[in-house]
Formats: sequence, structure tokens, C-alpha cells
Amino acid sequence: MVKISDYLRENYIKLSLESKEKEAAIKELAEVFRNDQHIKDFSKFMEDVFEREALGTTGIGLGLALPHARTDVVDAFVIAVGRSEEGIEFGALDGEPVRLVFLMATPKAEVQSYLKILAHLTRILKKESFRASLLEAKTPQELIDCFKKEESIEVA
Repeated sequence: MVKISDYLRENYIKLSLESKEKEAAIKELAEVFRNDQHIKDFSKFMEDVFEREALGTTGIGLGLALPHARTDVVDAFVIAVGRSEEGIEFGALDGEPVRLVFLMATPKAEVQSYLKILAHLTRILKKESFRASLLEAKTPQELIDCFKKEESIEVA
């Protein structure tokens, strides 16, 4: 089974995004990827993220946004998590501000594994108690532990 916790790294988690609007928040969070070995061309990756965002908001409701790019400039799946205290205007489907942003980069060729990861992520994020635990996490490691705990429940 796919586990989001396997892909989470403490240095790719920003517990207090400062940006108040979508584009700035995506750029702020993406900075954690700037020197990632799996992203071969950071500028092109950002271009691809915003190209995807232009097709329609990735603010899916429930205070969540899943901006992403499937692109040839990425050679392995990477994910960053950002959290906003006040919320970010994201043009979300429910009109509510976004508090949790999951920025994902995936190789264009890995469609199946990407879709499995995305389906798993959206399924567990629908649980209000899980979202609340992510919003309450005090450290990046605590946030990762929230995923580990939730994913161990799913397997059981």
C-alpha cells in the first residue's frame, strides 16, 4: 500500500506559511524543493505547477489545496506540506480559505503510482479528526507522525 509518510521529510514541511494568496503561497512552499536532487529544473517545475493551476484550482475544499505538476523535469515523486494559520485565498471549490497545502512533483511517466498517492492522500484528508491533528502538530516530525498513525490505522 502507498504511504504518504514514506515521502514526507521534515525539511519539506513549513508549519507557518506567511503568504496570504495562492501564487505566493505556492512559490513560498516550493522553495523547499529548490535544491532537491529529483527536480532537475526548478524554474520549469514552477512553470508546470502554474500551468496546471491555470487549468482549474487545486483548492479542493475543506481547507485543503493540492497544487502539483506531472513533468519531465522531475525523476521521483516529492511532496512538500505547508500550513497557514489564517488561511490562504486559493479560489477553493467551497470558497473557504486554505490552511493545508500539499505541493507535489511527480515524473510524467509515473501516472499510476501518482494517481494512487493522490487518491490515498485525498481519502485520508477527508477525515476531519486527521486534518485537525495536522493543524495542531507543533513540529514537522509531529506532522509526519500524524500521517504514520493514520496510515497504520488504515492498514489494520
